[in-house]
Amino acid sequence: LAPEALGDFVAELPRFSRLKPRGLMTLALFSAEAERVRPCFQLLRRLRDDAVKQNGALAELSMGMSGDFEEAIAQGADVVRVGEAIFGKRSTPDGHYWA
Repeated sequence: LAPEALGDFVAELPRFSRLKPRGLMTLALFSAEAERVRPCFQLLRRLRDDAVKQNGALAELSMGMSGDFEEAIAQGADVVRVGEAIFGKRSTPDGHYWA
């Protein structure tokens, strides 16, 4: 969902009573530099804050992975994904693209 479309999405949520989204999720720019990933997390936090003001929806933030979870937490993450930090890198068939 594009950031500029979130307001309309939130406005339509009451029409779908069985849909219960709890928050927003993002993957930051792929970089080890906090100053490059920080704006990604700040944008999602602002979008979440706007959605909560609009109708109390989407209060949780899922952002940050093993390489940037500290910055995500500093920017308000409720959920981080740190599997690689715990279990190590996975071997994937396309892993050579990401090395």
